[in-house]
Amino acid sequence: MKQIYSLLFLFLFTAGFAQAPAGYYTNATGTGYTLKTQLYNIIKDHTVQTYAGLYVTYETSDIDNFFEKDGTVLDMYSENPAGADPYTYTIATTQRCGSSGYAKEGDCYNREHIIPQSIFSEALPMVSDAHFITPTDGEVNGIRSNYPHSVVATATQTTLNGSKLGASTTAGYTGPVFEPIDEFKGDIARMYFYFATRYENTVAGYNYPMFNNSTSKVFTTAFLNQLLAWHNQDPVSAREIARNNAIYARQNNRNPYIDNPSYVASVWTTQPADTESPTAATNLTVTSTTSNSATLTWTAATDNVGVTGYDVYVNGTLKSTETGLTATVNGLVASTTYSFYIITRDAERNSSVASTSVNGTTKAPAAGTTFCASEDFQTIPANASSYATQTWTNAGITWTSTDSRTDQTLNSRAITIRNGALTSSSVANGIKDLTVTTQLIFSGSAGSFKLNVNGTEVGTIPYSSTSTTTTIPNINVTGNVIITLSGNSTASNRVRFDDLSWTCAASLGVDQLETKSFEIYPNPSNGNIKINFKNSNEKYSVQVFSVLGQKVFEKEYTNSSSAAVNNLQKGVYLIKITNDSKSVTKKLIVN
Repeated sequence: MKQIYSLLFLFLFTAGFAQAPAGYYTNATGTGYTLKTQLYNIIKDHTVQTYAGLYVTYETSDIDNFFEKDGTVLDMYSENPAGADPYTYTIATTQRCGSSGYAKEGDCYNREHIIPQSIFSEALPMVSDAHFITPTDGEVNGIRSNYPHSVVATATQTTLNGSKLGASTTAGYTGPVFEPIDEFKGDIARMYFYFATRYENTVAGYNYPMFNNSTSKVFTTAFLNQLLAWHNQDPVSAREIARNNAIYARQNNRNPYIDNPSYVASVWTTQPADTESPTAATNLTVTSTTSNSATLTWTAATDNVGVTGYDVYVNGTLKSTETGLTATVNGLVASTTYSFYIITRDAERNSSVASTSVNGTTKAPAAGTTFCASEDFQTIPANASSYATQTWTNAGITWTSTDSRTDQTLNSRAITIRNGALTSSSVANGIKDLTVTTQLIFSGSAGSFKLNVNGTEVGTIPYSSTSTTTTIPNINVTGNVIITLSGNSTASNRVRFDDLSWTCAASLGVDQLETKSFEIYPNPSNGNIKINFKNSNEKYSVQVFSVLGQKVFEKEYTNSSSAAVNNLQKGVYLIKITNDSKSVTKKLIVN
């Protein structure tokens, strides 16, 4: 039905910017990326809505007054332009479905970020910007996931209106892509162009297959060509114009590529192709090391357009991407020699040859301690946008993180924890001093999070939107380890973890306490356990924690030969036994 409105569209623009306020685009006088920056300055200072407020915006921005004209929700992933829709939604009902709120298409609708919110860590104002967030059937939202939009080779899933998920046809990308029906391909392309312009100041830092990590071009060449084709094949419709006006009434900014579609070509087709690779970085040097880190510096490379980043490799594996001329590589093993080199990148992802490699040897642990292990998260599961339980194994330790997702934007990989916990299998030699790199990724206020290990507050980490490394001494725990935070919540504060490392001390006496002081049975149990103390004349403390770090039992025993813990619910727990200055933590399974 879009063709019906093409004449109306052409008429509207014969008189210039008919839909925008007079003078709105007065300063948009340039071409190429200069024009994009001018548009950014016009649309950036808008009213920031709440995430829940999107549903209010949809009451005027996404009503079907164009196809069936029945006042239902206009969902690009369920609309059938040629006939009856497979299902419809009333704007005020069947909202906010979650992973357990739908089983099939047509159950309920929610909010689809055309550019996935995982890439910008759900931060404001991006997370609630209606110009690229649309009402969408919950099941189809899950099918699309955070995959790029492009043309599908062979569909593995097809929605009821014909949208498809399947293998990519886009050069340079081999993963799945999601292809909407022809009616809305231009709409979605112009949402991408809006995002690239409105968030010009931050988009270079977003790791997404469609992006090239530049401020200017933003997109890889192959994906840009696809978006340009969709923009040209599917012109602006009356529906898009109405949506743009409705969002403007709420947010006080506009999508310039709907108001003036010629801006797309002016910005993205007037720049010459960049095929020249940057030079290699020089003078790479290991300036200092600790028992678990190395600091590198180098001299800047050059490029015909501009260097956008330096990929840091450790023993041939990509560790991080830096924009400056220095990097600190954490999570290394003490008294070990590593090889480092740098590869330079530009905005087109043209890469230099590798720099000259240099070696660096980490220091031995401090006197009286033995380096135990590290977790640099390089083995975690692939990047995931949804929060769930993640499990992986590194260096003989199995880690389980609950209510978390994996990210590849902090030192290559990291784990983001919302209201969950990070739990290890038994750590040989225990932990004395803990070093952790963290980053606040959603919101926060002045102050700090409290870091808890096995239910005990051991220190604090800052509310910091930049990567911050904190060392907390004298934790002194053994066996299984649970790391949790207090001060974060499901709705707001979320913390990204990377590069855990720790030392241990012989004075912990792990073997003596574990093998001679007590025994726990049965394990697994039915919820009732007994602890026998080998020396009934000593004082013992018994604490039981859930995997979320919640203390469910605590009691001290003096001159007692045994202790009983009863009525534990089904699940996994950690039991911490403390005797004098020594302690050990054991995992307990309740079936």
